[in-house]
Amino acid sequence: MSSGTQPDGSGKPRVFPTLWNNGRAAFAFLAPAVVALAMIGIFPTVFALVNSFRRYNLAKPRDPTPFIGFDNYLTVFNDASFWGALGRTFTFLITVVPIQLALGLIIALLLHKPGLSGFKLLARLSLVIPLATAPAVAGLIGRLVFNRDFGVANAVLALVNAGPVEWLGDTTNAFIAVALMDIWQWTPFCALVLLAGLTMVPNEVEEAARLETRSRWQIVRYVQLPFLLPSITVILILRTADILKMFDTVFTMTRGGPGAATELVSVYIQRVGFRVFDQGVASAQAILLLILTIILARLYIKFVYREI
Repeated sequence: MSSGTQPDGSGKPRVFPTLWNNGRAAFAFLAPAVVALAMIGIFPTVFALVNSFRRYNLAKPRDPTPFIGFDNYLTVFNDASFWGALGRTFTFLITVVPIQLALGLIIALLLHKPGLSGFKLLARLSLVIPLATAPAVAGLIGRLVFNRDFGVANAVLALVNAGPVEWLGDTTNAFIAVALMDIWQWTPFCALVLLAGLTMVPNEVEEAARLETRSRWQIVRYVQLPFLLPSITVILILRTADILKMFDTVFTMTRGGPGAATELVSVYIQRVGFRVFDQGVASAQAILLLILTIILARLYIKFVYREI
């Protein structure tokens, strides 16, 4: 008997609506994911977009929430503290991402070299440890590492008769400490993505390049780098989006202090929305941040991404 048929009461084969059955099965499997995406991603975004056009004070839930047009956005544009937090965020971005890319490329090139298979396996497993650490836990680790009295950082400095340094109590040092924790956590991600990109380089092309020149830099620049541009684009997009919404590590490590030294834009939005309780202005800030992230992603794709 052929697939998708079975005899009916008259003995004649009856064709099941196989395509319809497969469609219902696919819907049954996809429905939980679609519902979760709608509840976790789409609904909060739409809710924030609606709130950005209303006067909404979280401390006064019984008050009306009238539509006020673009007043919240005008408030954001005139908010010097918001632009200061955004400036600190971009300073953080252009500080840590190039370092992560450079260190990640060095690690990826070392792991891409032939030989030492056992060492490479161990190195790859160790790279997963920082990635598996939750951002809030990374912030707590940072508080311990950079503690003035018993932190590891000052203990290392004491070995060379330096310090102790007031890491988290000084504006510049606190910014550096948060940056170092972010570099520790996300350099392995860059290394693994770039290592995957290096596997796309044909072996015969690399071997021919090594015969033509002994300069390692020229091989990286002219042979391997063109194949790495898609991976670099992915890293830039993901790391930019992550830093623009970076909250857990900063909040658990410094709470945005001292003063506003480490108050990145996401920490500032949280303060406006859940300490000042102005959900309308906080929603407008979040929507502007989302638009900025999309614009930067498009710029990365336009100016960095290339296909070989």
